[in-house]
Amino acid sequence: MTLCVVIFIFLMRLLMFYIDDFVSKDVDLVTFGRLLFFFSLLTIPTALPLATLLSSLMTYGNLGEFFELTAMKSAGISLTRAMRPLLIVAVFISGFSFWFNNIVSPWANLKGYSLLYDIKTAKATLSLKEGIFYNDLPGYSIKVDRKITTDPNSTTGDLLKGLVIYKHATSGVESGNREVILADSGRMYTDKDRSYLVFELYNGNDYQEQSDPNNVSYASNGTPNQQAQFIRNSFKHYKLVISLESFGIHRTDEQQFEYHEYMKNLGELSYLTDSLKKDYRSTSLNVANSSRQYYSYQFKNEGPAGVVAAAMAAKKIAAGPWVDSVLASKKFQKQELVPAALSQAQSVLSYASSNVVYLQEKQRQVYKYELETHHKFTQAISVFIMFLIGAPLGAIIKKGGFGLPVLVSIIFFILLYVLTLNGDKFAKDGVLWVPIGAWMANGLLLPVGLYFMYQARHDSRLFDKDVYIIAWDKLKALISKQRAANSQQRAVNTEQ
Repeated sequence: MTLCVVIFIFLMRLLMFYIDDFVSKDVDLVTFGRLLFFFSLLTIPTALPLATLLSSLMTYGNLGEFFELTAMKSAGISLTRAMRPLLIVAVFISGFSFWFNNIVSPWANLKGYSLLYDIKTAKATLSLKEGIFYNDLPGYSIKVDRKITTDPNSTTGDLLKGLVIYKHATSGVESGNREVILADSGRMYTDKDRSYLVFELYNGNDYQEQSDPNNVSYASNGTPNQQAQFIRNSFKHYKLVISLESFGIHRTDEQQFEYHEYMKNLGELSYLTDSLKKDYRSTSLNVANSSRQYYSYQFKNEGPAGVVAAAMAAKKIAAGPWVDSVLASKKFQKQELVPAALSQAQSVLSYASSNVVYLQEKQRQVYKYELETHHKFTQAISVFIMFLIGAPLGAIIKKGGFGLPVLVSIIFFILLYVLTLNGDKFAKDGVLWVPIGAWMANGLLLPVGLYFMYQARHDSRLFDKDVYIIAWDKLKALISKQRAANSQQRAVNTEQ
């Protein structure tokens, strides 16, 4: 039940985040239902830890609130023995989470995000506004002066007044606005399959400009002028049919999204990570060899192919260091060498900077795939850690229901979420070793769960108000006693 509630909350977050992409899109209920189904599957790995934490906290909170844990302890049943059945269940849920992350999540990510992309890139439904040109129909610009709404069940659409329709030629010699249709009134509707848009126009004119490539005149300066014909057709009833092929949802090839690390299982992630590491190493080694083209002397003749040439060049330089000998040569002028050296140095700097950025991006890709590999395990282990936190915490708090347990669960889930995000960010930026960044959240929360387990086993009053009131009273008494002792000491010192 808590899992369903958490999934519903995450789906509402999804709808709020992508609401602008859904509005005015002609998305049918079947497509929308498929999208919600895929994203429901996507939220399960994230929702399972929170659902486990909340349900275990509510369960043992209820047992503690109605003194059932007290009865068990009085019967000789320890808290760990009372938790053993659900501990085994938590282990099975963790195993299910790992299987789900490795098998189902990649498939659901591929299906869900590809469908979401198709919905986001689909054009909005046709909506004409009074006095404004509508340009989303390819090849047409349409404006109406006034819309008169008729019977909503009518198949002939709304009555339109004062229509202006521009037809744009997008290719060929006659490109641009070559035809305009003016009509006093008309109706707009779609066919049964919603494949074509039909305009039935009444009492208007069709103005066309047609150019004749064979009819060319020349000006006095020899500039050719192509002649054009202007045609006007009057009509009482004219039907314009426009294809709606560009509207609606067009499915994209799902293979275009398979490169993402979220669409891969463990085997594919391991293979791609190894390939990316080899590519990174080979690219790094090739940078030095490729940079030799930017050096005129030091690396110009190095390498197997230039050993002999390098030896001959060394023999030719007899007097002083090789730089001085080059500068002393009559072949070169100093005023020519300085700009050339500056340009060459700038080229080397630009080449080095671009390679640094390129290699950093490659390394970042390796980190992303390694992180996703570790997250297949960390999300499963986090389910077990959330149980270790929730069960003893419920036994300590002794409150069930959807009140305090919900608040405590949200706090620990936000802590898990923030630690995971920070660990991922540090790992992707190379600040932390990838395993440390991936396991940072679980590593910090596991001692918290073990601490709560220790406190629950020893009947801790960690969340009892009276404990802190008594401790505060003792602290105030201690402070008052210390102040009295200090005052007495000052009085003695004064008398002396």
